[in-house]
Amino acid sequence: MKEDKNSAKEQEETVESKEQIHAPEAEEGNNSEEELTDIEKKDLEIQALNDKYLRIYSEFDNFRRRTQKEKLELYKTAGEDLFKELLPVMDDFERAKKSMEDSQDYDSLKVGVDLIYNKLLHLFKTNGVEPMNDVIGNDFDSEIHEAITQVPASDKKLKGKVVDVVEQGYTLKEKVIRFAKVVVGK
Repeated sequence: MKEDKNSAKEQEETVESKEQIHAPEAEEGNNSEEELTDIEKKDLEIQALNDKYLRIYSEFDNFRRRTQKEKLELYKTAGEDLFKELLPVMDDFERAKKSMEDSQDYDSLKVGVDLIYNKLLHLFKTNGVEPMNDVIGNDFDSEIHEAITQVPASDKKLKGKVVDVVEQGYTLKEKVIRFAKVVVGK
């Protein structure tokens, strides 16, 4: 009986030791399964983030292309509105030219040209283009004037001042778009 008890005890110890040996393996198996699921979760998360990144990158690339295309179209047709407004002035010039061929009345021709000039000047002003007025007698300013030549001044007061305007200068919303070509006294 002692042997039976000893052998039973040995069997229990063997079973317990086997359970202890296998228990950590079972826990490791659970851990590895958890680790695999965590790794799989991380992989799925990485894939989702990569997909999101690619979609956003594609959207941005499409936006950039569309913007470039719109900008190119804008450059092509930038002056369209202005030219549409200039067409009636061109029509007036064509009528004046035809009138000059048919008539010898210079007074009516002068009146017609003045009307066209005023119409064009009004069109300029409505679009923000202003002529530089009252330039003669002012000090020469290289930021708004372009000196064509210098002439001897008849009076010392005219030295360094604008004596004559060869071409009118224009500003577009206070920015010089054409410098006034002037003659300066020396």
